[in-house]
Amino acid sequence: MDLKALIRDIPDFPKPGIMFRDITTLLSHGEGLRYTIDTLTEKCQTAGLIPDYVVGMESRGFLFGVPLAYQLQAGFVPVRKPGKLPAAVHQVEYELEYGTDRLEIHQDALADHHRVLIVDDLIATGGTAKATADLLEKIGCEVLGFAFIIELTGLGGREKLPDVPIITLVDY
Repeated sequence: MDLKALIRDIPDFPKPGIMFRDITTLLSHGEGLRYTIDTLTEKCQTAGLIPDYVVGMESRGFLFGVPLAYQLQAGFVPVRKPGKLPAAVHQVEYELEYGTDRLEIHQDALADHHRVLIVDDLIATGGTAKATADLLEKIGCEVLGFAFIIELTGLGGREKLPDVPIITLVDY
């Protein structure tokens, strides 16, 4: 199936010069969504990525992480932006192009022996994915790999990530 045909390109969003890859059209296409989750599942299993938990990055990582966790018979844990989780959190601060940001996870969500797979819709510069891996490694989790629907190859995000399997379905 041609997933690129199901992903809408929106020029100059959120600012001039940016080509936004809109996955809402993929999400609304039942057969395409099923194909996406089934393909991610198959690629994870083939790569030996059998986690205890799938960790989804806010917020589109939740959309693909939950069904992938179900297919892999794993739990799902969200990594959120600051102030979104109600209980005590672990957190990591990371650099943005202009400033810093923070990611959080509930302190009781994962333990140091858990094996995790990190999922998001897209990898661009890799900053958020790397920060998520750093946060999980700080807790003591073993990051088995990453799964993304889209990779923007020209931005070099893959090179910032740990040396583990990285699964992508569509490259731009």
